[in-house]
Amino acid sequence: MSVPLQPNSVSVGTLLRGEVAALTAWTSEWRASQCARDVLLIVVGAGLFGAALGSWRDPWQAVYAGLKLPLILLLTAMGNALLNVMLAPLLGLRIAFRQSFLAILASFALAAMILGAFSPLAAFVIWNAPPLAAGANNSSTHAAILLMLVGVIAFAGIAANIRLLQLLRSLVGQTHEHRSGGLAGQVRSLSHYNAATRVLIAWLAVNLFFGSQLSWILRPFIGSPQLPVEFLRSDAFNGNFFEAVLWSAVRLFN
Repeated sequence: MSVPLQPNSVSVGTLLRGEVAALTAWTSEWRASQCARDVLLIVVGAGLFGAALGSWRDPWQAVYAGLKLPLILLLTAMGNALLNVMLAPLLGLRIAFRQSFLAILASFALAAMILGAFSPLAAFVIWNAPPLAAGANNSSTHAAILLMLVGVIAFAGIAANIRLLQLLRSLVGQTHEHRSGGLAGQVRSLSHYNAATRVLIAWLAVNLFFGSQLSWILRPFIGSPQLPVEFLRSDAFNGNFFEAVLWSAVRLFN
């Protein structure tokens, strides 16, 4: 006889595999140990990746970047959960704040583990990059590393959210309705599939706009040799993230 999965049985391996039964059980109630585990995964995984990138500028910049990147993920998870409580019912998913927050926190923990897995590769690239020194002609290298930062974070976020698409379908109720069978059951299943997909796209959109602007405010992560090493810049609220990425792409390809 099989033993039902309990919320406290959600291990790191379960999270990586995106096992629906365990994750659905976990989102059904608050578990301090599970929340602490996911926060720790975010701090360690994202912290290692941020430190690897920041080390190109200065050891202190590595420390600052290793602190700020996990902070961005945690703040984005909170903001996404709050917005999702309002958006999800409009998209066909009635979900409590607890379920929304725990599901999103799990997705960010998964994204952080992906970032942590990329941190040795990022450190290898930084180690072999020309030194970031004042007066050196390394603007193209700086642009390439910045785009690598954006690309890896985007990949980790998309992969983590898609991995949890089955959880969204479960929360919508697809599994229960699918048992009704027949054409009506197939129509309801398709409706639930579409609702889960819409919620997933909303998650990704909120993560993109909210997380990217937070990363702009909390810059620098790599830093510039012409500027002092600092945790936050005095002009933190000037400009925006998308403008900076566009100019980095222009410098790199021109």
